[in-house]
Order: sequence, then structure tokens, then C-alpha cells
Amino acid sequence: MVTKSYSSAQPLCHNNEHAALIQFKQSLSIRRFASFDPFAYPKVASWKLERDSDCCTWDGVECDKDTGHVIGLVLNSSFLFGSIDSNSSLFNLVHLQTLNLTDNDFNYSRILSEIIRFSMLTTLNLSLSVFYGQIPSEISGLSKLVSLDLSRNTDFTYYRRFLKLEKPDISSQVPENLGNLTSLRSLRLKNCGLYGEFPTAIFHLPHLEILSGRDNENLAGFLPEFNRNSPLKILALSYTNFSGVLPYSIGNLSSLSVLSLGARHFSGYLRASLNDLTLLSDLFLSYNQFSGPIPILESLSQLTTLSLSLNKLDGGDLFWLGKLIKLAELDLALANLSGDIPSSFANLTQLAEIDLSDNQLAGEIPSWLTNMTEAILIDLSNNQFHGQIPSSFSQLKNLGFLSLPNNTLSGTVEADIFLSLRKLTWLQLGGNHITLLNNNKTNDILPRFMILSLENCNITKFPHFLRFQDELEALSLGNNKIRGKIPEWVSNMSKETLGTLDFRGNMLEGFQQLLEVLPWVNLGTLDLHNNMLRGPLPVPSLKIFSYPVLSNLLTGEIPSSFCGMSDVQILDLSNNNMHGTIPPYLGNLSSMVLKDDNMIDLMIPGEDSVPVLMSLAIKYLSDSPSALQQLTYCSKRSAYA
Repeated sequence: MVTKSYSSAQPLCHNNEHAALIQFKQSLSIRRFASFDPFAYPKVASWKLERDSDCCTWDGVECDKDTGHVIGLVLNSSFLFGSIDSNSSLFNLVHLQTLNLTDNDFNYSRILSEIIRFSMLTTLNLSLSVFYGQIPSEISGLSKLVSLDLSRNTDFTYYRRFLKLEKPDISSQVPENLGNLTSLRSLRLKNCGLYGEFPTAIFHLPHLEILSGRDNENLAGFLPEFNRNSPLKILALSYTNFSGVLPYSIGNLSSLSVLSLGARHFSGYLRASLNDLTLLSDLFLSYNQFSGPIPILESLSQLTTLSLSLNKLDGGDLFWLGKLIKLAELDLALANLSGDIPSSFANLTQLAEIDLSDNQLAGEIPSWLTNMTEAILIDLSNNQFHGQIPSSFSQLKNLGFLSLPNNTLSGTVEADIFLSLRKLTWLQLGGNHITLLNNNKTNDILPRFMILSLENCNITKFPHFLRFQDELEALSLGNNKIRGKIPEWVSNMSKETLGTLDFRGNMLEGFQQLLEVLPWVNLGTLDLHNNMLRGPLPVPSLKIFSYPVLSNLLTGEIPSSFCGMSDVQILDLSNNNMHGTIPPYLGNLSSMVLKDDNMIDLMIPGEDSVPVLMSLAIKYLSDSPSALQQLTYCSKRSAYA
């Protein structure tokens, strides 16, 4: 907020600027949906039409103390809604040095060429304000500009591209003009749908310290050779279409504190010269095609974030990582690491997140890992760890995410180890050789899980603590040894939130109580295959997407209620004892299997499944008048749905 008031010696606001501000206010409306900031408020509410109201005292307006001219307009998060056209009175404020309109909704207005009238402008912030179209070349004529922020001009409802650097404008004229912005220190273009070729001249602006163009997936370019005198402190181009190699001269950016190039298209070796960036705090190079060994980066003593995951790296000896004692986030997933976790990692006591998943790491889970009391995320999945899960995990009271599946861990594990971690929302233990022991703890001391994966844990009955889980989004108890009826209390668990439920590969016989429709209203995936389910087919919610129920003892017909399940794409009822018709409303199926012990043997792929399903159903069931009657009824429902 910029609010200025002055003594009687202070010149009053000029009449023409007073009028321009009032006209600008009147051209817009106040709509609460126009701003995201919870502390937003309508700053223009203090602007008064009366001539004796000094605009220099208005909220969001700053005037020069000597001339009285309006030099600052800071209307961020002001609920402003409407369009700015070329006749807007805003452009009459020709003495502006600061213009901040961030976090409003200007309804797809274009950034107009009239912006050149603000020749004194040093700060321009139009971020998160629903501007649209070509960035005008005239913006390059604002030679005093120090900070330019056009980021996040994206339609978050439809993810439309709003702004663009488009050939031929940029490739011919704009790069040369951008070279005139010799005062520019900050350029922020994050997440505004930019596309085209990014001009390399921008990298060489002599005072540029911050360059952020991340989250523009169609913005292409490459990194140039960097000079030793470059003042860049932040270079953020992740999630763009940049490509090419990392130049060795990247080591010349001696002032760099943030290097974020997770763009999916960089390749070649990681340069050893990265070790020269001694002020670096954040290094994010994930999601690329980098290859070769991970270079020694022991000089990066200020590093708090190191992310090299999902490349084609060859691993290497990471003993030096133990020297980076300020590390809070370490992501080396899919980095081709092997052997034991280096013992020097024990020095990384500030780690909050450690992801070593999808490697060939072996040995036992080191005991010192549980000394990292700041840890909120630990992911060791898809490795070759063996031995027991340390009971000392229970000491990590801040832990919210623990993923250990698909190793060769063994032994008996008390569920209490995890149930004492009240912040734990994500727990994956499946694909090992452990036996998880149940308990009867009550809900007042339990974590509230969102993701819980306990397949292949030798569980013999439904864990008692599930009774009190009402926020689960995914639950897997597949391939255990649970037998008999599914308890009644299970159907009261996470009714509104559960999206994925996996009970496959047990010895379940059905639900303890009769359910006309299963209670989970947002269930998209339900896997009940390889059990001993008897009786009619359980009916899931209308939102079901994937429903494999093969290899059970189900009987009867497909219930007519399936006619309303327009989202289902995978339905496998094979190896049951079912009969009857196929409702044609199941038209989005990419795979439907009714073979073997059922009456119909059918596999239907592709987009045209509605007529195929109908014709085949009629062909196989034409001798059954009741089946044809059901088919016709379902077809009529489909036509009028």
C-alpha cells in the first residue's frame, strides 16, 4: 500500500491528474472475484470526485513532493475489474515512475502501445491481472525501466495463453530494442503463456539480476555463453521449451543464487564449473536429458535445494554431499545411484525433504536417517534396501510423507511406529516382505491419512485404525491375507474423499451389509479382482473410471444402474459366473472383458464402443426377450441423457 499525505507546503495534486484518476476509477468496477489476495481491498474507494480532494492523499497514489505530479500508482489487489483501452485516462499520468496493477482482472485487455507515454517508468508490474495478446515492442522503449513483471497472466480456468513473444516481431525488431533497457534489473515473465523464441540479448542486459520465464511450456530458446561480469542472481527457466547444453561459462555467473532449469529438454553433461557458483542456494535441474556422472559440487556451501532427478545421469560417488550442511531439500530420484547411502549424509541434519527413489541403492536403511528431525518427506521407494524398517521412524514428529515400497525390506513392523506421527498423511509400505501388525488405537491420537498403500504386508484383517480415517483419497490393501466379509464400518470410511480403493488379491467374500450402491461418491478406481466375492456385482458410484472385478464368484446380470456410468472406461468381469446383457451406456469403454466363465466372451477397444457394444449384445442375446427389453430401455436412457 502506498499512502502519502503532505503538509500545507506540499503542492496539491494537479487538476488534470485528479480528473484522470477519477476517470480511470469510473471506467472500472469493484468485483471481489477480481483479486486472489485474502487481504485485498478496494483502494480506489478513498478517491473522491470533489475538486478539493487532494489526490496525493489517496490510497495507492504517490506524488512528487516538489511538483505534485502523480509518480506512483500502486493498486495491487484492489478488486478492479474491467478493460483498459487506448483511450484510458490512465495514459494521461505521464509522470508515472511506478505502476503496479497486480492481482486484478482487466478482462483480457491488451498491453497497449500507449504504454510508451510512461517514459519515466522504472517499475511496471502487471502480473496476475488477465492481460492478453502480443507484448508491444514499445515496452522496449521504456529506457529507465528497472523492474518488469508480466508473470501469471494465464487463464487458470481454461489455461489460455495470454501473452506472447511471437515471430517476426521479436526475432527482427524487439531484441535490438530490448538492448536499450540498460537499467533493467528484474524481468519476471512467469506463467503467462509465452511462446516463440526467447531473445538471447536479454541474458546480456548489463544490470539484469532477476530473469524468470518459467512455466511457459511453449517458450523456446537456449542458454548463451555468459560473461564474467554478469550480475544475474536468479535464472529461472523451468518448465519451458528451452533446449541445448549447459554452457561451461555457466560458472561465470558468480552472483547466482538460484538456477532453475527443469525444462525437460536440456542435454549433455552437467558442467564441473557449477562448482564455481559458491553463492548458489537453489539448484534445480530435474526433468531433463542430462547424462554422465554427477560432478563434485562440494564448494556450494550455501546450497539449500539440490534437485537432479529424472535425468539420464550415471550416478557417481556422492561423498561430497555431506559437506553441504545447509541442504534442506535433496532430490536424486532416478539418478542411477547404487550401493549404500554414503555415510556422510549423516551430516545433513537440516534436511526436510530427501527423495532417493527409483535407483539401485542397497543395504539397510541407515539409522542416522531418523536423526533428521526436520524431515517432512522421505522417499526411498523402488530401490534394493533390505533388512527391517527402523522403529526410530517414530521420532520424526514432523514427517508428513514416507514412501518405502518396492524394496526387499522384511521383518515384523508395528503399525504404532507410523500411527504416532500425527502429521503423517502419505504412507507407502507395499511391495516388500514385511508383516504389519495391527493395533486398536483410538482416533484421538491418529494421523489423518490421504494416501495409504499397504499391499503385500501380510495383513490378515482390516486394520482397526482405518475406522477413524475420514480424509483418505487412496487406499490399497491389495495382495494381503484378509478373508471373509468386509466389515460394515469400512463403508463409513472416507465417504466423500476416497478416489481409489484397492482390495485385490485377498479372500474377501463380499460386504457385511447389503449395499444397493457402494457409499464412496467420488470413487474413480475400484479394484476387487482375485477375491471370493459372491452374489451380484457391487455397484460403485457414477464417477467410476476403472473397475476390474475379474476372478471372483459373482453371479447375476450387470445391474441396470450401470446405465448411468458414463465415465467408466475399464470394466473387467471375466472369470465370474455372470450372464445377461451389456448396457450400451457404457460407451466410453477402452477395455471391456466378459470372457471365460461368463455368458459373453468379449473384448472391445476404441472410441466407437457404443454401436459395437449394442450390436454384439443383440447378437449374443437375441434369443432372450427380457435381455433385449433391458437393452432397449438402457438405449433410450442413453439417447436422452
